Amino acid sequence: MTTNLLDRPALARGWNRRSVGVLVLGLMFLCGAAAGALAMNLGVHTRLHQPAFDTPQGRALNFEKLQKELELTAPQSDQVQSILNDMWQYYRTVLSDSKARVEQVLTPEQREKFERLLQQQPR
Repeated sequence: MTTNLLDRPALARGWNRRSVGVLVLGLMFLCGAAAGALAMNLGVHTRLHQPAFDTPQGRALNFEKLQKELELTAPQSDQVQSILNDMWQYYRTVLSDSKARVEQVLTPEQREKFERLLQQQPR
């Protein structure tokens, strides 16, 4: 005598819906964690989160990209590197001077808030 799975009431009632739900959610979480770990291993995170352009790493990365895209010769690379270094220095000077000028017109309490706002800015 063969029995159909649906004819087995004990098997049909053996799984608690709540237990199945918890098990499915747990498996989904583990699959997501494994996929995230794999993505981090493959370097996806570093490609998505490039260093800020005003950091040494960001400057080097941007210069390398510029070098490759424009196919710069060695003398051109040296000249462009020098020009970009001057630009970065100018950029830093303008930021510093602007910050000092803004702070001159603020009250001490406003300067504290201003400093906190600057620290919260993404880099």
